[in-house]
Amino acid sequence: MNEFNLIQKYFADASFVRKDVVIGIGDDAAITHVPPNQNLATTTDTLVKGVHFLDNTSAEDVAHKAIAVNLSDLAAMGAEPSWISLSLSMPSVDDAWLSAFSDKVGELTQYFSVQLIGGDTVKGPLSITITAQGFVPQDSVLSRDGAKNGDWIFVTGTLGDAGAGLDILLKKLSITDVKARDYLVKRHQNPTPRVLAGTILRRLASACIDVSDGLLQDIMHIANASGTGVILHLDKLPISKELGNNVSDLNQALEYATVSGDDYELLFSVPEEQKSSVQTALDSYSIPYTCIGQMTGATGKLDLRLNDKPFTLEASASLGFAHF
Repeated sequence: MNEFNLIQKYFADASFVRKDVVIGIGDDAAITHVPPNQNLATTTDTLVKGVHFLDNTSAEDVAHKAIAVNLSDLAAMGAEPSWISLSLSMPSVDDAWLSAFSDKVGELTQYFSVQLIGGDTVKGPLSITITAQGFVPQDSVLSRDGAKNGDWIFVTGTLGDAGAGLDILLKKLSITDVKARDYLVKRHQNPTPRVLAGTILRRLASACIDVSDGLLQDIMHIANASGTGVILHLDKLPISKELGNNVSDLNQALEYATVSGDDYELLFSVPEEQKSSVQTALDSYSIPYTCIGQMTGATGKLDLRLNDKPFTLEASASLGFAHF
């Protein structure tokens, strides 16, 4: 099977179809239409076997994560996803793997109403690169640099689950509760991009980022870009019962919640005057959220508190995940 037959068999008709795609898969380039008064947001992420997913990860889970992490980046900018492109490197043509992978791509594009508009396939080590694009109104773009002294810090969902799930797969963490173990592993393998939350927040939040490299590292991305400091109340961090009830002590749960990555929740700052509006809007869509701290005027300073007392995490020196 050559490259063009592979694309035709597994990907040409595997996606949701949008009216704003003029030319999709099958030509030298895709042609798309951007609606008036909208900006186009573009993000790219690569997943490499052995770095971003384990050797025995299923094709469905690889596809899910590859798409979800990109849509999460769009959500952090307040963008509504529209199109994705896929570059797939693989050592050989594996029909069963490709069939499962493309089925999951099709399922997710249908769910999020995005269209696969092109890409590339090459022979090489297994890696997947997704470029995702989406629309955001010109006056409503979220970024990392808009936080101000006094803004409240919120996060959606729960923190630390994905890191614990990875440690379970690596046999670094043993949990006897089967349901809790399966939940945590699924949180690592199948993150949920907070697309709806991102579109809600774009007119209310002052800054936003998704939690991909760990809470501490990501909140400092906002602080450094905005010229602010941070107070985080560790006793207020949202920790799932599946994590909190199944690790050895509070410190271990806090380390997962603060420095492990891959949760892909939205971390955002909110001015005092918008606080109640954010809470009302998120409540109306049953999106879970927690207020965990506040931005300060101490530029670049990270102040951790536990029960209102200064606190130091052994893991906090590294802040979170880094490739290099």
